[in-house]
Order: sequence, then C-alpha cells, then structure tokens
Amino acid sequence: MCANVIVAEDDEKQAELVRRYLEHEGHAVTVVGDGLAALAEVRHREPDLLVLDVMMPRADGLDVVRVLRAEHREVPVLMLTARSTEDDLLLGLDLGADDYMTKPYSPRELMARVRTLLRRSRRGAQGAEPVADQALRCGALVVDPDRHEVSVGGRSVDCTPGEFRILAAMATEPDRVFTRQRLLEELHGFDRYISFRTVDVHIMNLRKKIEPAPRRPARLLTVFGVGYKLTDPERGASRAW
Repeated sequence: MCANVIVAEDDEKQAELVRRYLEHEGHAVTVVGDGLAALAEVRHREPDLLVLDVMMPRADGLDVVRVLRAEHREVPVLMLTARSTEDDLLLGLDLGADDYMTKPYSPRELMARVRTLLRRSRRGAQGAEPVADQALRCGALVVDPDRHEVSVGGRSVDCTPGEFRILAAMATEPDRVFTRQRLLEELHGFDRYISFRTVDVHIMNLRKKIEPAPRRPARLLTVFGVGYKLTDPERGASRAW
C-alpha cells in the first residue's frame, strides 16, 4: 500500500538514495532539506511517516520531534543520525521518535524499518487490536488506546509513542510480568538491533509521569531478573525499585 512519506535530510546524496528506495516500494515521497521545512510539510501534508535526519540546518531533528509531539501530532518518526552514543539515541526516543538508525546504514535495513513502522501505524489506525475499543484500567491509571490518552486519578499524562505502547501492552494484563524482550517487541517488532536499554529508559520516564514517588515505584514495578509489571498499589502490592 502506498504511503505518503516525508524525508528530511540536508545531505542531497543521502536524500536522493532514500527517495529512490522509497519510491521503488511505491511510496509518494517529499524531500526537504532543513528542520523548519520538515515541520511545515508535516503540518501541511499529515504524512504516514517522517524519515528525519538529526543534524540539519535551521532546526535539528531533535527539535522537530519535540515540536511535533508538543503539538500532539502522532506521525511515526524514523530518525537517521551520525551520533552513535547510547545517550544521543535514547534522547531521540525519549522525545518521541519511534525508531532510529545510525549512519552509515544499509538501505535494505532502512526499508525494513519503514515497513515495520507503517504496518504498526496502519494497524493502530484501523483499530485492529482487540483492546482498542475500550479504556484499560489498573486502579487509578487509565489507558485509552482509542483516544491515545493516559490519565492517573483523572490527571492527564502526556506519553511519547513508545511509552504509550509499553503502558498499553502492560495495562491489558495487570500483574502479569512482561519480560524486556516482550516489551521490545511491542516497541520495534522482532528487531535484533534494538537494545534492552531502550525499554529501561521508557520505564524510567513512565515512572516519572505516573508514580507519586518515582524512586519508590508502587505502580510500575521491577521483577528482578525477569522484567516489569503494572499493578494497582491500592490492592496493597509490595513496592520494588
């Protein structure tokens, strides 16, 4: 199925390479060369996917993601970056990017990542998940997949797309222990290139948003040596770090 894809890349050769591969798979592609142009095109076209370079003039990719998520735009974002340190990569995910690739990258792997993000986006838009027609509750925590909303005790909580997918998965089965591998599959499918550290960062950030005392979590618990679970603290569950 054809998708509307925006490629934001100031390196003309890289942009042309990505454009050719995307068009070969049948997608309609718009190429821009700076961050402000990327923001304008996303607002105008409402694309199915944004392929976004981090290092760009006028506004870098991290600023673009920050603005888009602040505007509550849920376009999937695949970031391309020459920065290879874990902190830089995790910052992009923390801001709301859906996936990342470091340069140099394989164009074939890039297309595989694109297909994964588009499939997941379309599945969500079609409401194919069996839980998408009702809010999920775990005590005072409410996760609404249909509206893509989270609240705790009536207080709205802003989550990045990755944080939301983790929380929605865990809210379908409160008290079930989810391994980090299982949560990685919720985030990126069966992608061997993504680190378990990604899950840990999302969990840490979620605790800051849904726990009264993030350093002493009562709702989003660690099960040491196994993974994480979501529980209702009002039922008297023991705390964990």
